[in-house]
Amino acid sequence: MAVNEEPGADSDNTVWHLYLLETSAGALYTGITTDVARRFKEHAAGRGAKALRGKGPLVLCHQQAVGSRGEALRLEAEIKRLTPARKREWLAAQRAGLSAASCEGE
Repeated sequence: MAVNEEPGADSDNTVWHLYLLETSAGALYTGITTDVARRFKEHAAGRGAKALRGKGPLVLCHQQAVGSRGEALRLEAEIKRLTPARKREWLAAQRAGLSAASCEGE
């Protein structure tokens, strides 16, 4: 995902987002984009990352505005280095105090 060009990605004003998806098997996928809704639709339609094809239905577990593409890439890399258990801990920490729906298995 990080190597894909996003619409408007050249603009200094573009806000990048980090998002986490959960597959039907419970695996977590981390990505970045400038448009979470568009990117989720691409993944759900099988046009997104190859790692998610045939793994649906997908659930959007988390999304957050990060800022610049560089900041988003750094956070994405940090999250991807975590074990699945640590990713779920990170998600729980992000949701602390929020009433957002959680992924299955949490």
